[in-house]
Amino acid sequence: MTCSSIVNDLLSRITPPCTDVTRLVSESMDRTLPVLTRIKLRLHLMICEGYAQYRQQLLALRQATRRSASETHPQDDAQLSSAAKARLKEALRARRD
Repeated sequence: MTCSSIVNDLLSRITPPCTDVTRLVSESMDRTLPVLTRIKLRLHLMICEGYAQYRQQLLALRQATRRSASETHPQDDAQLSSAAKARLKEALRARRD
């Protein structure tokens, strides 16, 4: 058994299973994961080439979507009035409750 296979075996035992990594990679793009979870995720990505590629693909899709959205809906200086913002906040609160 080589040193790299021993390290990979050890890392595979302490990192989350692939089924969890799919969810964690996606969640990590939307929110900050706990430190220990981020460390375990990075370790998994080091030993699992498939999920490293999966993460890169998600990042590319996210960037393309953002680019497309900004080209389709260019930012302008139009701002909502304070009253409109208040109505939106109230409607969102009402849906949540």
